[in-house]
Amino acid sequence: MTPIIRIENLWHVYQSDTSTPIEALRGIDLHIHPGEYLVILGHNGSGKSTLAKHLNGLLLPTRGDVWVKSWNTKDDHHILDIRKTVGMVFQNPDNQIVATVVEEDVAFGPENLGVPHDELRRRVDWALDVVGMTAFRHRPPHLLSGGQKQRVAIAGIIAMRPEVLVLDESTALLDPVGRRDVLAIARRLNKEEGVTVVAITHFMEEAIFADRVVVLHKGQIVLEGTPREVFSQTERLRSLALDVPPVTEVAQALRSLRPDISPDVLTVPELVYALTGKLPPPVHERDPFAEVDTSHLPDTYTPLSPVPDDLSVEIRGLVHYYMRGTPLEVEALHGLDFDVGNEEKVAILGHTGSGKSTLIQHLNALLRPHKGRVRVLEYDLTQPKVDVRQLRRRVGLVFQFPEAQLFEKFVGDDVAYGPRQLGLSPEEIRERVRDAMNAVGLDFETYKDRYVFSLSGGEKRRAALAGILALRPEILVLDEPTAGLDPQGRRHLLSLIQRLKEEWHLTLVVVSHNMDEVAELADRGFVIADGRTITSGTPRDLFSRPQVLYDLSLGIPQVTQLMHALADAGMPVRRDCLTVDEAVQEIGRVLQEGVH
Repeated sequence: MTPIIRIENLWHVYQSDTSTPIEALRGIDLHIHPGEYLVILGHNGSGKSTLAKHLNGLLLPTRGDVWVKSWNTKDDHHILDIRKTVGMVFQNPDNQIVATVVEEDVAFGPENLGVPHDELRRRVDWALDVVGMTAFRHRPPHLLSGGQKQRVAIAGIIAMRPEVLVLDESTALLDPVGRRDVLAIARRLNKEEGVTVVAITHFMEEAIFADRVVVLHKGQIVLEGTPREVFSQTERLRSLALDVPPVTEVAQALRSLRPDISPDVLTVPELVYALTGKLPPPVHERDPFAEVDTSHLPDTYTPLSPVPDDLSVEIRGLVHYYMRGTPLEVEALHGLDFDVGNEEKVAILGHTGSGKSTLIQHLNALLRPHKGRVRVLEYDLTQPKVDVRQLRRRVGLVFQFPEAQLFEKFVGDDVAYGPRQLGLSPEEIRERVRDAMNAVGLDFETYKDRYVFSLSGGEKRRAALAGILALRPEILVLDEPTAGLDPQGRRHLLSLIQRLKEEWHLTLVVVSHNMDEVAELADRGFVIADGRTITSGTPRDLFSRPQVLYDLSLGIPQVTQLMHALADAGMPVRRDCLTVDEAVQEIGRVLQEGVH
């Protein structure tokens, strides 16, 4: 079969005219075939996004060639043909949406291609239907959730009828249902419409349905094959800062007791069948394109675990409106309850648009309550004259996008900005900056004079965290701290957060879509939906009731999902295992008891 994209000896060098050139791609050879579903994996900085931008001519080779059909991307005369053939969806949909109404945004691309009006209308209707956004066609994009915006961005691309759809980490910032939405759309386009899909991702479980997986490392292809061939190489993937799906890890660990288990298990049903001879009943997840329905849940919030006596944060009946007093008024929070114990680690779980970010912005008075009671430390935020300056010194908030929080030229100056506003002496400022940068793993002497723009994504995240730590906060609030990081980057950052929490005696509040992260990090979790608190409890308490989380588009860790499925299939195992080690130990116990 003739490839639709042909890459030959592709090199790309950034800053090639300087003394420190960066070789992002080094001799890539890759053929992509019509109708293929290809997944590209790699750690941060491996060259994935650089490669993606070569597929439709956003970047041109430093050396080598990229051919789309019969057109070389270096040929300016065919750049429009190339970009009509290859459509790209980026990580952040806000960077791709240009219109003020959904259907106008979807029409923007084909309209600029000169598509006649009647055909334009048919394309917009079709694209909105494919992504499940017809009901939102007249809504302003800024009123949509992150997952809905990403669906609009995809609709805008497929309305141009590309033959190749490139998803450049398009699910990295989405909640579980948002990720399922995007994957469902990609697979539907691939299977039903014959669209070639190239998906770049950090989520290993997103690669299991691919026809082929390619792994990049330092700008070169180092692994290639089917998902089973690639994920059977656990140690090799770890050496590349990647991972395998947890269920694959469990299966491989159990082979010492059950050698008949295949080393390339990829899904929960496969392992359940291997261990019990039965297929588990299907998980009753909601329709990914339907709105979250909380009407069947109790109106009264009841915690599953005891509430600590010594509270640093106490919120009761919080109500907050956006665009209050206008025809577009939206009640974002209605009657929400939330509390955090002193030096406790609390996670906030919820689908995109559930109210999580609105909630955490009340913790340092970026937002003020319209109704209800909010006490943070000794500050009552319902009082108009509360000293928010002092509060913000004691409650640090690190946003999801670190680049939005960094604004100085040099790293050291950015970290020093907060302490300078406190009027501290130069000596004390320098000491705080040194302590904060060293604490997050950015060596003070090495990084203080580095340009902020030269930092990697993970380094920017650490610099933003250092800027908050330099204020010496008592409460640290992190909004999706690991979003967009590769598996090794996530592990390192979680380890850093845990260490800082213990050494600095911090109270920690983390917003997360990653259920494995919640299981590892949190003492308690709060489930938020539709602007109110649904339930709270320890991770074991929450994940022992999976259907509530499935109904709210959240899900549970894959390991816990496996244990529920095994128990449902008749295997006498605990359902509340949270880690691979726990699951292996528990399943191994049952297997050994069965042997004896």
